[in-house]
Amino acid sequence: MARWRSGTRERLQATALQLFAEHGYDETTVAEIAAAAEVTERTFFRHFADKREVLFAGQDDFSAMFTGPVADAPDGTPAFSLVRRSLDAAAAFFPRDRRDWSRGQQRVIDAVPALGERELGKLATLKIHLGDALRAHGIDEPAATIAAETAVTVFHLSFAQWIADGEDRDFAAIVHERLDALTRVVHPGS
Repeated sequence: MARWRSGTRERLQATALQLFAEHGYDETTVAEIAAAAEVTERTFFRHFADKREVLFAGQDDFSAMFTGPVADAPDGTPAFSLVRRSLDAAAAFFPRDRRDWSRGQQRVIDAVPALGERELGKLATLKIHLGDALRAHGIDEPAATIAAETAVTVFHLSFAQWIADGEDRDFAAIVHERLDALTRVVHPGS
């Protein structure tokens, strides 16, 4: 077995995703992932609590990617501008070279109902954290909750388009397209 080295986490994720695609999520074991990645099961568990976490690791970083720009914004920044700042920061997390991984990850999630529920839970948690960040920044209710819900919806729709077959635009371009569409809905004629 190979010794632990940098890149092990990423190798485990890539190996797991490949095995999930080939054999199915439920049929793939942690032992098989570890063996295929040439590490021990113990090494696997140093990086992930279980095989599900291979797909969902980094929840705190994911939320911080949205909430950090809100916390760092100047006082008095309007809610919609905070949403835009959050989504711009999120777009930077999805470079073109991450698209294939994200497509494969989503195929696995879509194939297993329990993983789909976990994905929805991740988005619900994001709405809560972003709403809290908006309120902490001085956005009153119900605007804070509406803005958080809106940001997550725009993110979710943008992500779905970004991983769609044949899509090759940058994530940021898709986010801005959806934000512009939202602006036209809220402010017709703008």
